[in-house]
Amino acid sequence: MRGKKNKNLTRKIQPDPKFNSELLAKFTNYIMEQGKKTIAQTIIYQALEEISKKETKKKPVEIFEEAIKNVSPQVEVKSRRVGGANYQVPIPVSSKRQRALAFRWIIGAARSKKGQAMAKKLAMVLLESSQNLGDAIKKRDDVHRMAEANKAFAHFARFR
Repeated sequence: MRGKKNKNLTRKIQPDPKFNSELLAKFTNYIMEQGKKTIAQTIIYQALEEISKKETKKKPVEIFEEAIKNVSPQVEVKSRRVGGANYQVPIPVSSKRQRALAFRWIIGAARSKKGQAMAKKLAMVLLESSQNLGDAIKKRDDVHRMAEANKAFAHFARFR
């Protein structure tokens, strides 16, 4: 095996100052570009403010957490080379990777929309995702569909 084993020593992340949520703090780090964390926090807080204006039944942080939970994939496909052929093998996704993919897909869906401020786009994507709609959910469904289509190759997942 090449390289060293990853000990997976992750540092404890500080919760965000306004809502005291570690998930929100991690999301801030994903949105951040070029080390500008205050701008990323401003975008997120404006998006949550926008959500609170539209949605009155739930708190904005609850909607955010529900959106992340809805977008998180359960299975994904990885390429495996077996006997000269490449197979797309479905494998279960770890909770850490589920969160990372969900963040990435939500941010990607928000950035792909044009003509509005990032906070408004993010608020729209989060609201859609909390209701199981939108581009981020479509991405998750595509990944699940791909895994379902290649279920026949699941037995290759054991060979590593």
